[in-house]
This record gives sequence, structure tokens and C-alpha cells, in this order.
Amino acid sequence: MNAASNETAAPQSALKRLLYRPPFIGLLAFVIVFVVQALGHTVMILMEDVFGEQYVYQSAFAMGLLGAVLLLVGMRKTNEVSATWYGFWAGTFLWSGWVEFSFVWSAHTLGVPDLMDPRVPDQIATKAEYLVMMSSVGVLMSTLVYFLFNKETKCNMFLWIQRHGHMKTGKPNPAHQRNFAAITALETIYVIWFCYLLLLFIYDENILGDHHPATYVIFFLMVIWAGYLFLRLIKFWKVTTAIRYGIPTAIIAWNAVEIGGRWHLFTEFWEKPWEYGLEMSLFTVGLIIAAWLAARTPAHVKAELSRQQLAAGAADKPEAKQ
Repeated sequence: MNAASNETAAPQSALKRLLYRPPFIGLLAFVIVFVVQALGHTVMILMEDVFGEQYVYQSAFAMGLLGAVLLLVGMRKTNEVSATWYGFWAGTFLWSGWVEFSFVWSAHTLGVPDLMDPRVPDQIATKAEYLVMMSSVGVLMSTLVYFLFNKETKCNMFLWIQRHGHMKTGKPNPAHQRNFAAITALETIYVIWFCYLLLLFIYDENILGDHHPATYVIFFLMVIWAGYLFLRLIKFWKVTTAIRYGIPTAIIAWNAVEIGGRWHLFTEFWEKPWEYGLEMSLFTVGLIIAAWLAARTPAHVKAELSRQQLAAGAADKPEAKQ
């Protein structure tokens, strides 16, 4: 009985050692966030097609409400891993349900037309709701000032700007308690929002335009930046840090995909779910599997594997063998 139990436990232990260490910790976080960006477009299209104009806003409100409930549950979690994942899904549903569809409603109410692609007949270049979204740039920049000057921030980018711009506003409070669900939800919303606006202003023909030489430079810089962040991400041992670092990494990488789609370099099948049902089904199943694996990554196993890694590294040093 014990022998059979040990044989069963051995493959499970081997699987844990494989999945709960770099590069898989960061890779899972990246895949989940990256695929969610595609599925976000799919969900919006399906909601508009399935519920129609009559009920689409009610369904969007329900989606945002689900995000609010997930945030409430996550903010009560004491486990950092589960709280971080709750925060990511809360931010995703809040953005897709309440934020994006508020712009859809505004564009429809104001009668804003879609921007058509001058190079491809009958092809929409930018939907009306995204044209309306551009008006939110003042709100984004104004509220970002608070986060930029926040002395309690742990964001690497904000800390770098504070340090090099001599913008310190005081010493962090060592007793300050961070709520990881709230932090992750807000990070998810702001990174998506910022990147949307960045692309929309790049696409604007009065500023650059999608075929401006500077746009090609920006595209390659995004690819390089995303690659650099990804290489750092796959070295992470800490699950929660990997998730929060994976959010901007995957969304920056997704920006390059968005620009490539704007140039019609490939078929954006996630925007045509009725035509590419098989592909979207595989996307969804893959996301569920990745999310399940990531959710089962316990912090104590990660910590133990990290200690083993450090101990093994110390044992291999010449000084340790003397």
C-alpha cells in the first residue's frame, strides 16, 4: 500500500518541481494575461452579437458587478497568491464590463461613427468606442500623478522615476499593509487603459498614423521591451511577483500584436469567433488549464524549492567544497 502510494506521489512531486520553478512560474503568468487580452475582444463581440443592443448593457453591468464581487472577495483573502489572482480577474471583468462598455454606450448615444480604414474598403480601422476613449486621457494622466508620487508604491517603474527625478514625497511607512487584490486589480485596469490610449494616439493621423515611420520604430521598441521584460519574468521564483510583473509584460507584448493586426500582417481570429470557433475554443481551454495550474502553485512549495535552489548553488561553490 505504501509502495503504491509512493509511486503515485513521485510523479506528482516531479510535476511540482517542474511547474513551481522558473521558467514556468513566470511563463504561466505571461500566457494567462496575454491570452486574456485576445479573449477580451472575443467576449465583447459575443456579448454584442448574443445579447444585442437591447440587453448588451445589462450584461456588461453584470460582468462589471462580477468583477466588483471578485475584488471584494480577494481583498478579504490573507493568502497573497489567491488575493493576487482574484485582483487580476476582478480588474479584467471591471475593465471589460464597466469601462469598455461605458465607452460603447457613449459612442452609441452621441452617434460617433467608426473610423474606416482608407486602405481596405469596408474595413473598420478604429471603432467608435475607442475614439471616445481618447477623451479619457486627462483623467488617466491626472490620477497617475497620485500613483507616481505615492510614497508607499512598490512599482519598479514609479520607483525608478521617483529616484531619478528626485520626486520622493517621504519615507514609506514600514507598518503599511498592502492589499494585493486591490493593487493587482488597479494595475490591470491602468496598464490596459494606458496602452489603449498610447496606441490610439499613435494611430491618429493628426499625430503619427499607423503607417508613420515613427510607428514602425515604436513597434520594434515594444517588441524589444517586451522581450527584455519576458526574459526577466521567466527567472522569477515568487508567484505573486511573477503575476504582477507578468501583467505589463504580456500587455506590452500584446501591443505589438495590436499594431501588427492594424497593418493586416495576420488574421485577428479572436475578433471573428463565429468563423474561428475551433481556434477560440482551444484558446479558452488552454487558458483554463494554465489558470488552474497557476492557481495550484502554493507559496510554501515555491519557497521550499527556492531554498533548495540556493542551497544547491552554495554547495557547488569552490569555497563550500573546501
